[in-house]
Amino acid sequence: MCIRDRLKETGAADWIYRNGEVYFQKMFYENLVKTRPDYAKRVIVVNEEEEAEKKLDLLNKNVRMMKEKGYRKAKIHLHVSIRPAKDFEQPGEKVRVHLPVPGSCKQVSDFKILKSVPEVKLLAPPDAIQRTAYFETELDSGEKVELDYEYVNGVDYVELDAQKASISQPTFYTEEQAPHIVFTPYLKLLLEEILQGETNPVRKARRIYDYVTTHVMYSYMREYYCIENISEYAAVNLKGDCGVQALLFITLCRMAKIPARWQSGLYVTGPYTGCHDWAQFYVAPYGWVFADLSFGGSAYRAGELERWNYYFGNLDVYRMPANSGIQAELIPPKKFLRCDEIDNQIGELEFEDGGLLRSQLEVEQVLVEMTELE
Repeated sequence: MCIRDRLKETGAADWIYRNGEVYFQKMFYENLVKTRPDYAKRVIVVNEEEEAEKKLDLLNKNVRMMKEKGYRKAKIHLHVSIRPAKDFEQPGEKVRVHLPVPGSCKQVSDFKILKSVPEVKLLAPPDAIQRTAYFETELDSGEKVELDYEYVNGVDYVELDAQKASISQPTFYTEEQAPHIVFTPYLKLLLEEILQGETNPVRKARRIYDYVTTHVMYSYMREYYCIENISEYAAVNLKGDCGVQALLFITLCRMAKIPARWQSGLYVTGPYTGCHDWAQFYVAPYGWVFADLSFGGSAYRAGELERWNYYFGNLDVYRMPANSGIQAELIPPKKFLRCDEIDNQIGELEFEDGGLLRSQLEVEQVLVEMTELE
């Protein structure tokens, strides 16, 4: 069997049939290099090796600093923009735009808009599930909607101790949310195998975290609206990106009576700023804590066990959290279908006659400045 067929049959490469032909996911090559060290070693020209090393250095530095200080706090200045790609412009036509901004959560404070082009028409309230700045304007060819804002992001370090967990735990955020958080028969059997009779909430959450980070291989995904049930897809195929892994963790936690919810937005650093998803879970008396499944999984595969353990309960400071739940209505609501039906990380843009898909948009997300605060 050739390499291509082996990757296809083992599920290492996402693909579909179209008119009787096999078509691989567009990031097939990037996926192999990112997730398969044996293939990464065979790359002759590595364009992003230096950037990847910078990212890992930042993450390892964060672990050290969090353990030493017990917390980190930073003021973050971001520049973001969105515009139609050249072939999808409608010069002079009215356009409606939503750009994600930090929402109300335990990490974020002191949010402030510094500059917008054009002016923001409506800023969603801080407690909006998917918070955005909303614009109505007309765009000439080449023009874009731009936004500069700053906020303070602060995270505390926690070491979860199973012996300190309360006997009585809350029941909020333990319900199903169709179609992607559903307690299916397959997941019920899987959860029984994972827990093996464990009843302590910290140990239950840790067993679920360990399963997802050691069994589900990171994989770039087709658009989420192509998947009927994301959490079961992850469990059956044992692959998925950050959001797919987070939804599997959230679903299994809720099934185990551990409150769990979504959080997402941007991962924000100089070397790289882009979309990212993670999870929160609740254990009394600690309250809401974090789990980053994809960062934890990559640390495990790299043999970085300290960083793997860190992302059970903790998060780094390099985040812009805009979404606290999935499939929530934007404010004001969109007229047409979303380009991202799960949440809002890059923005949404629509004209009077229809909305644009992700592939029809050009987006900027740039870290202007990050200042460490005491």
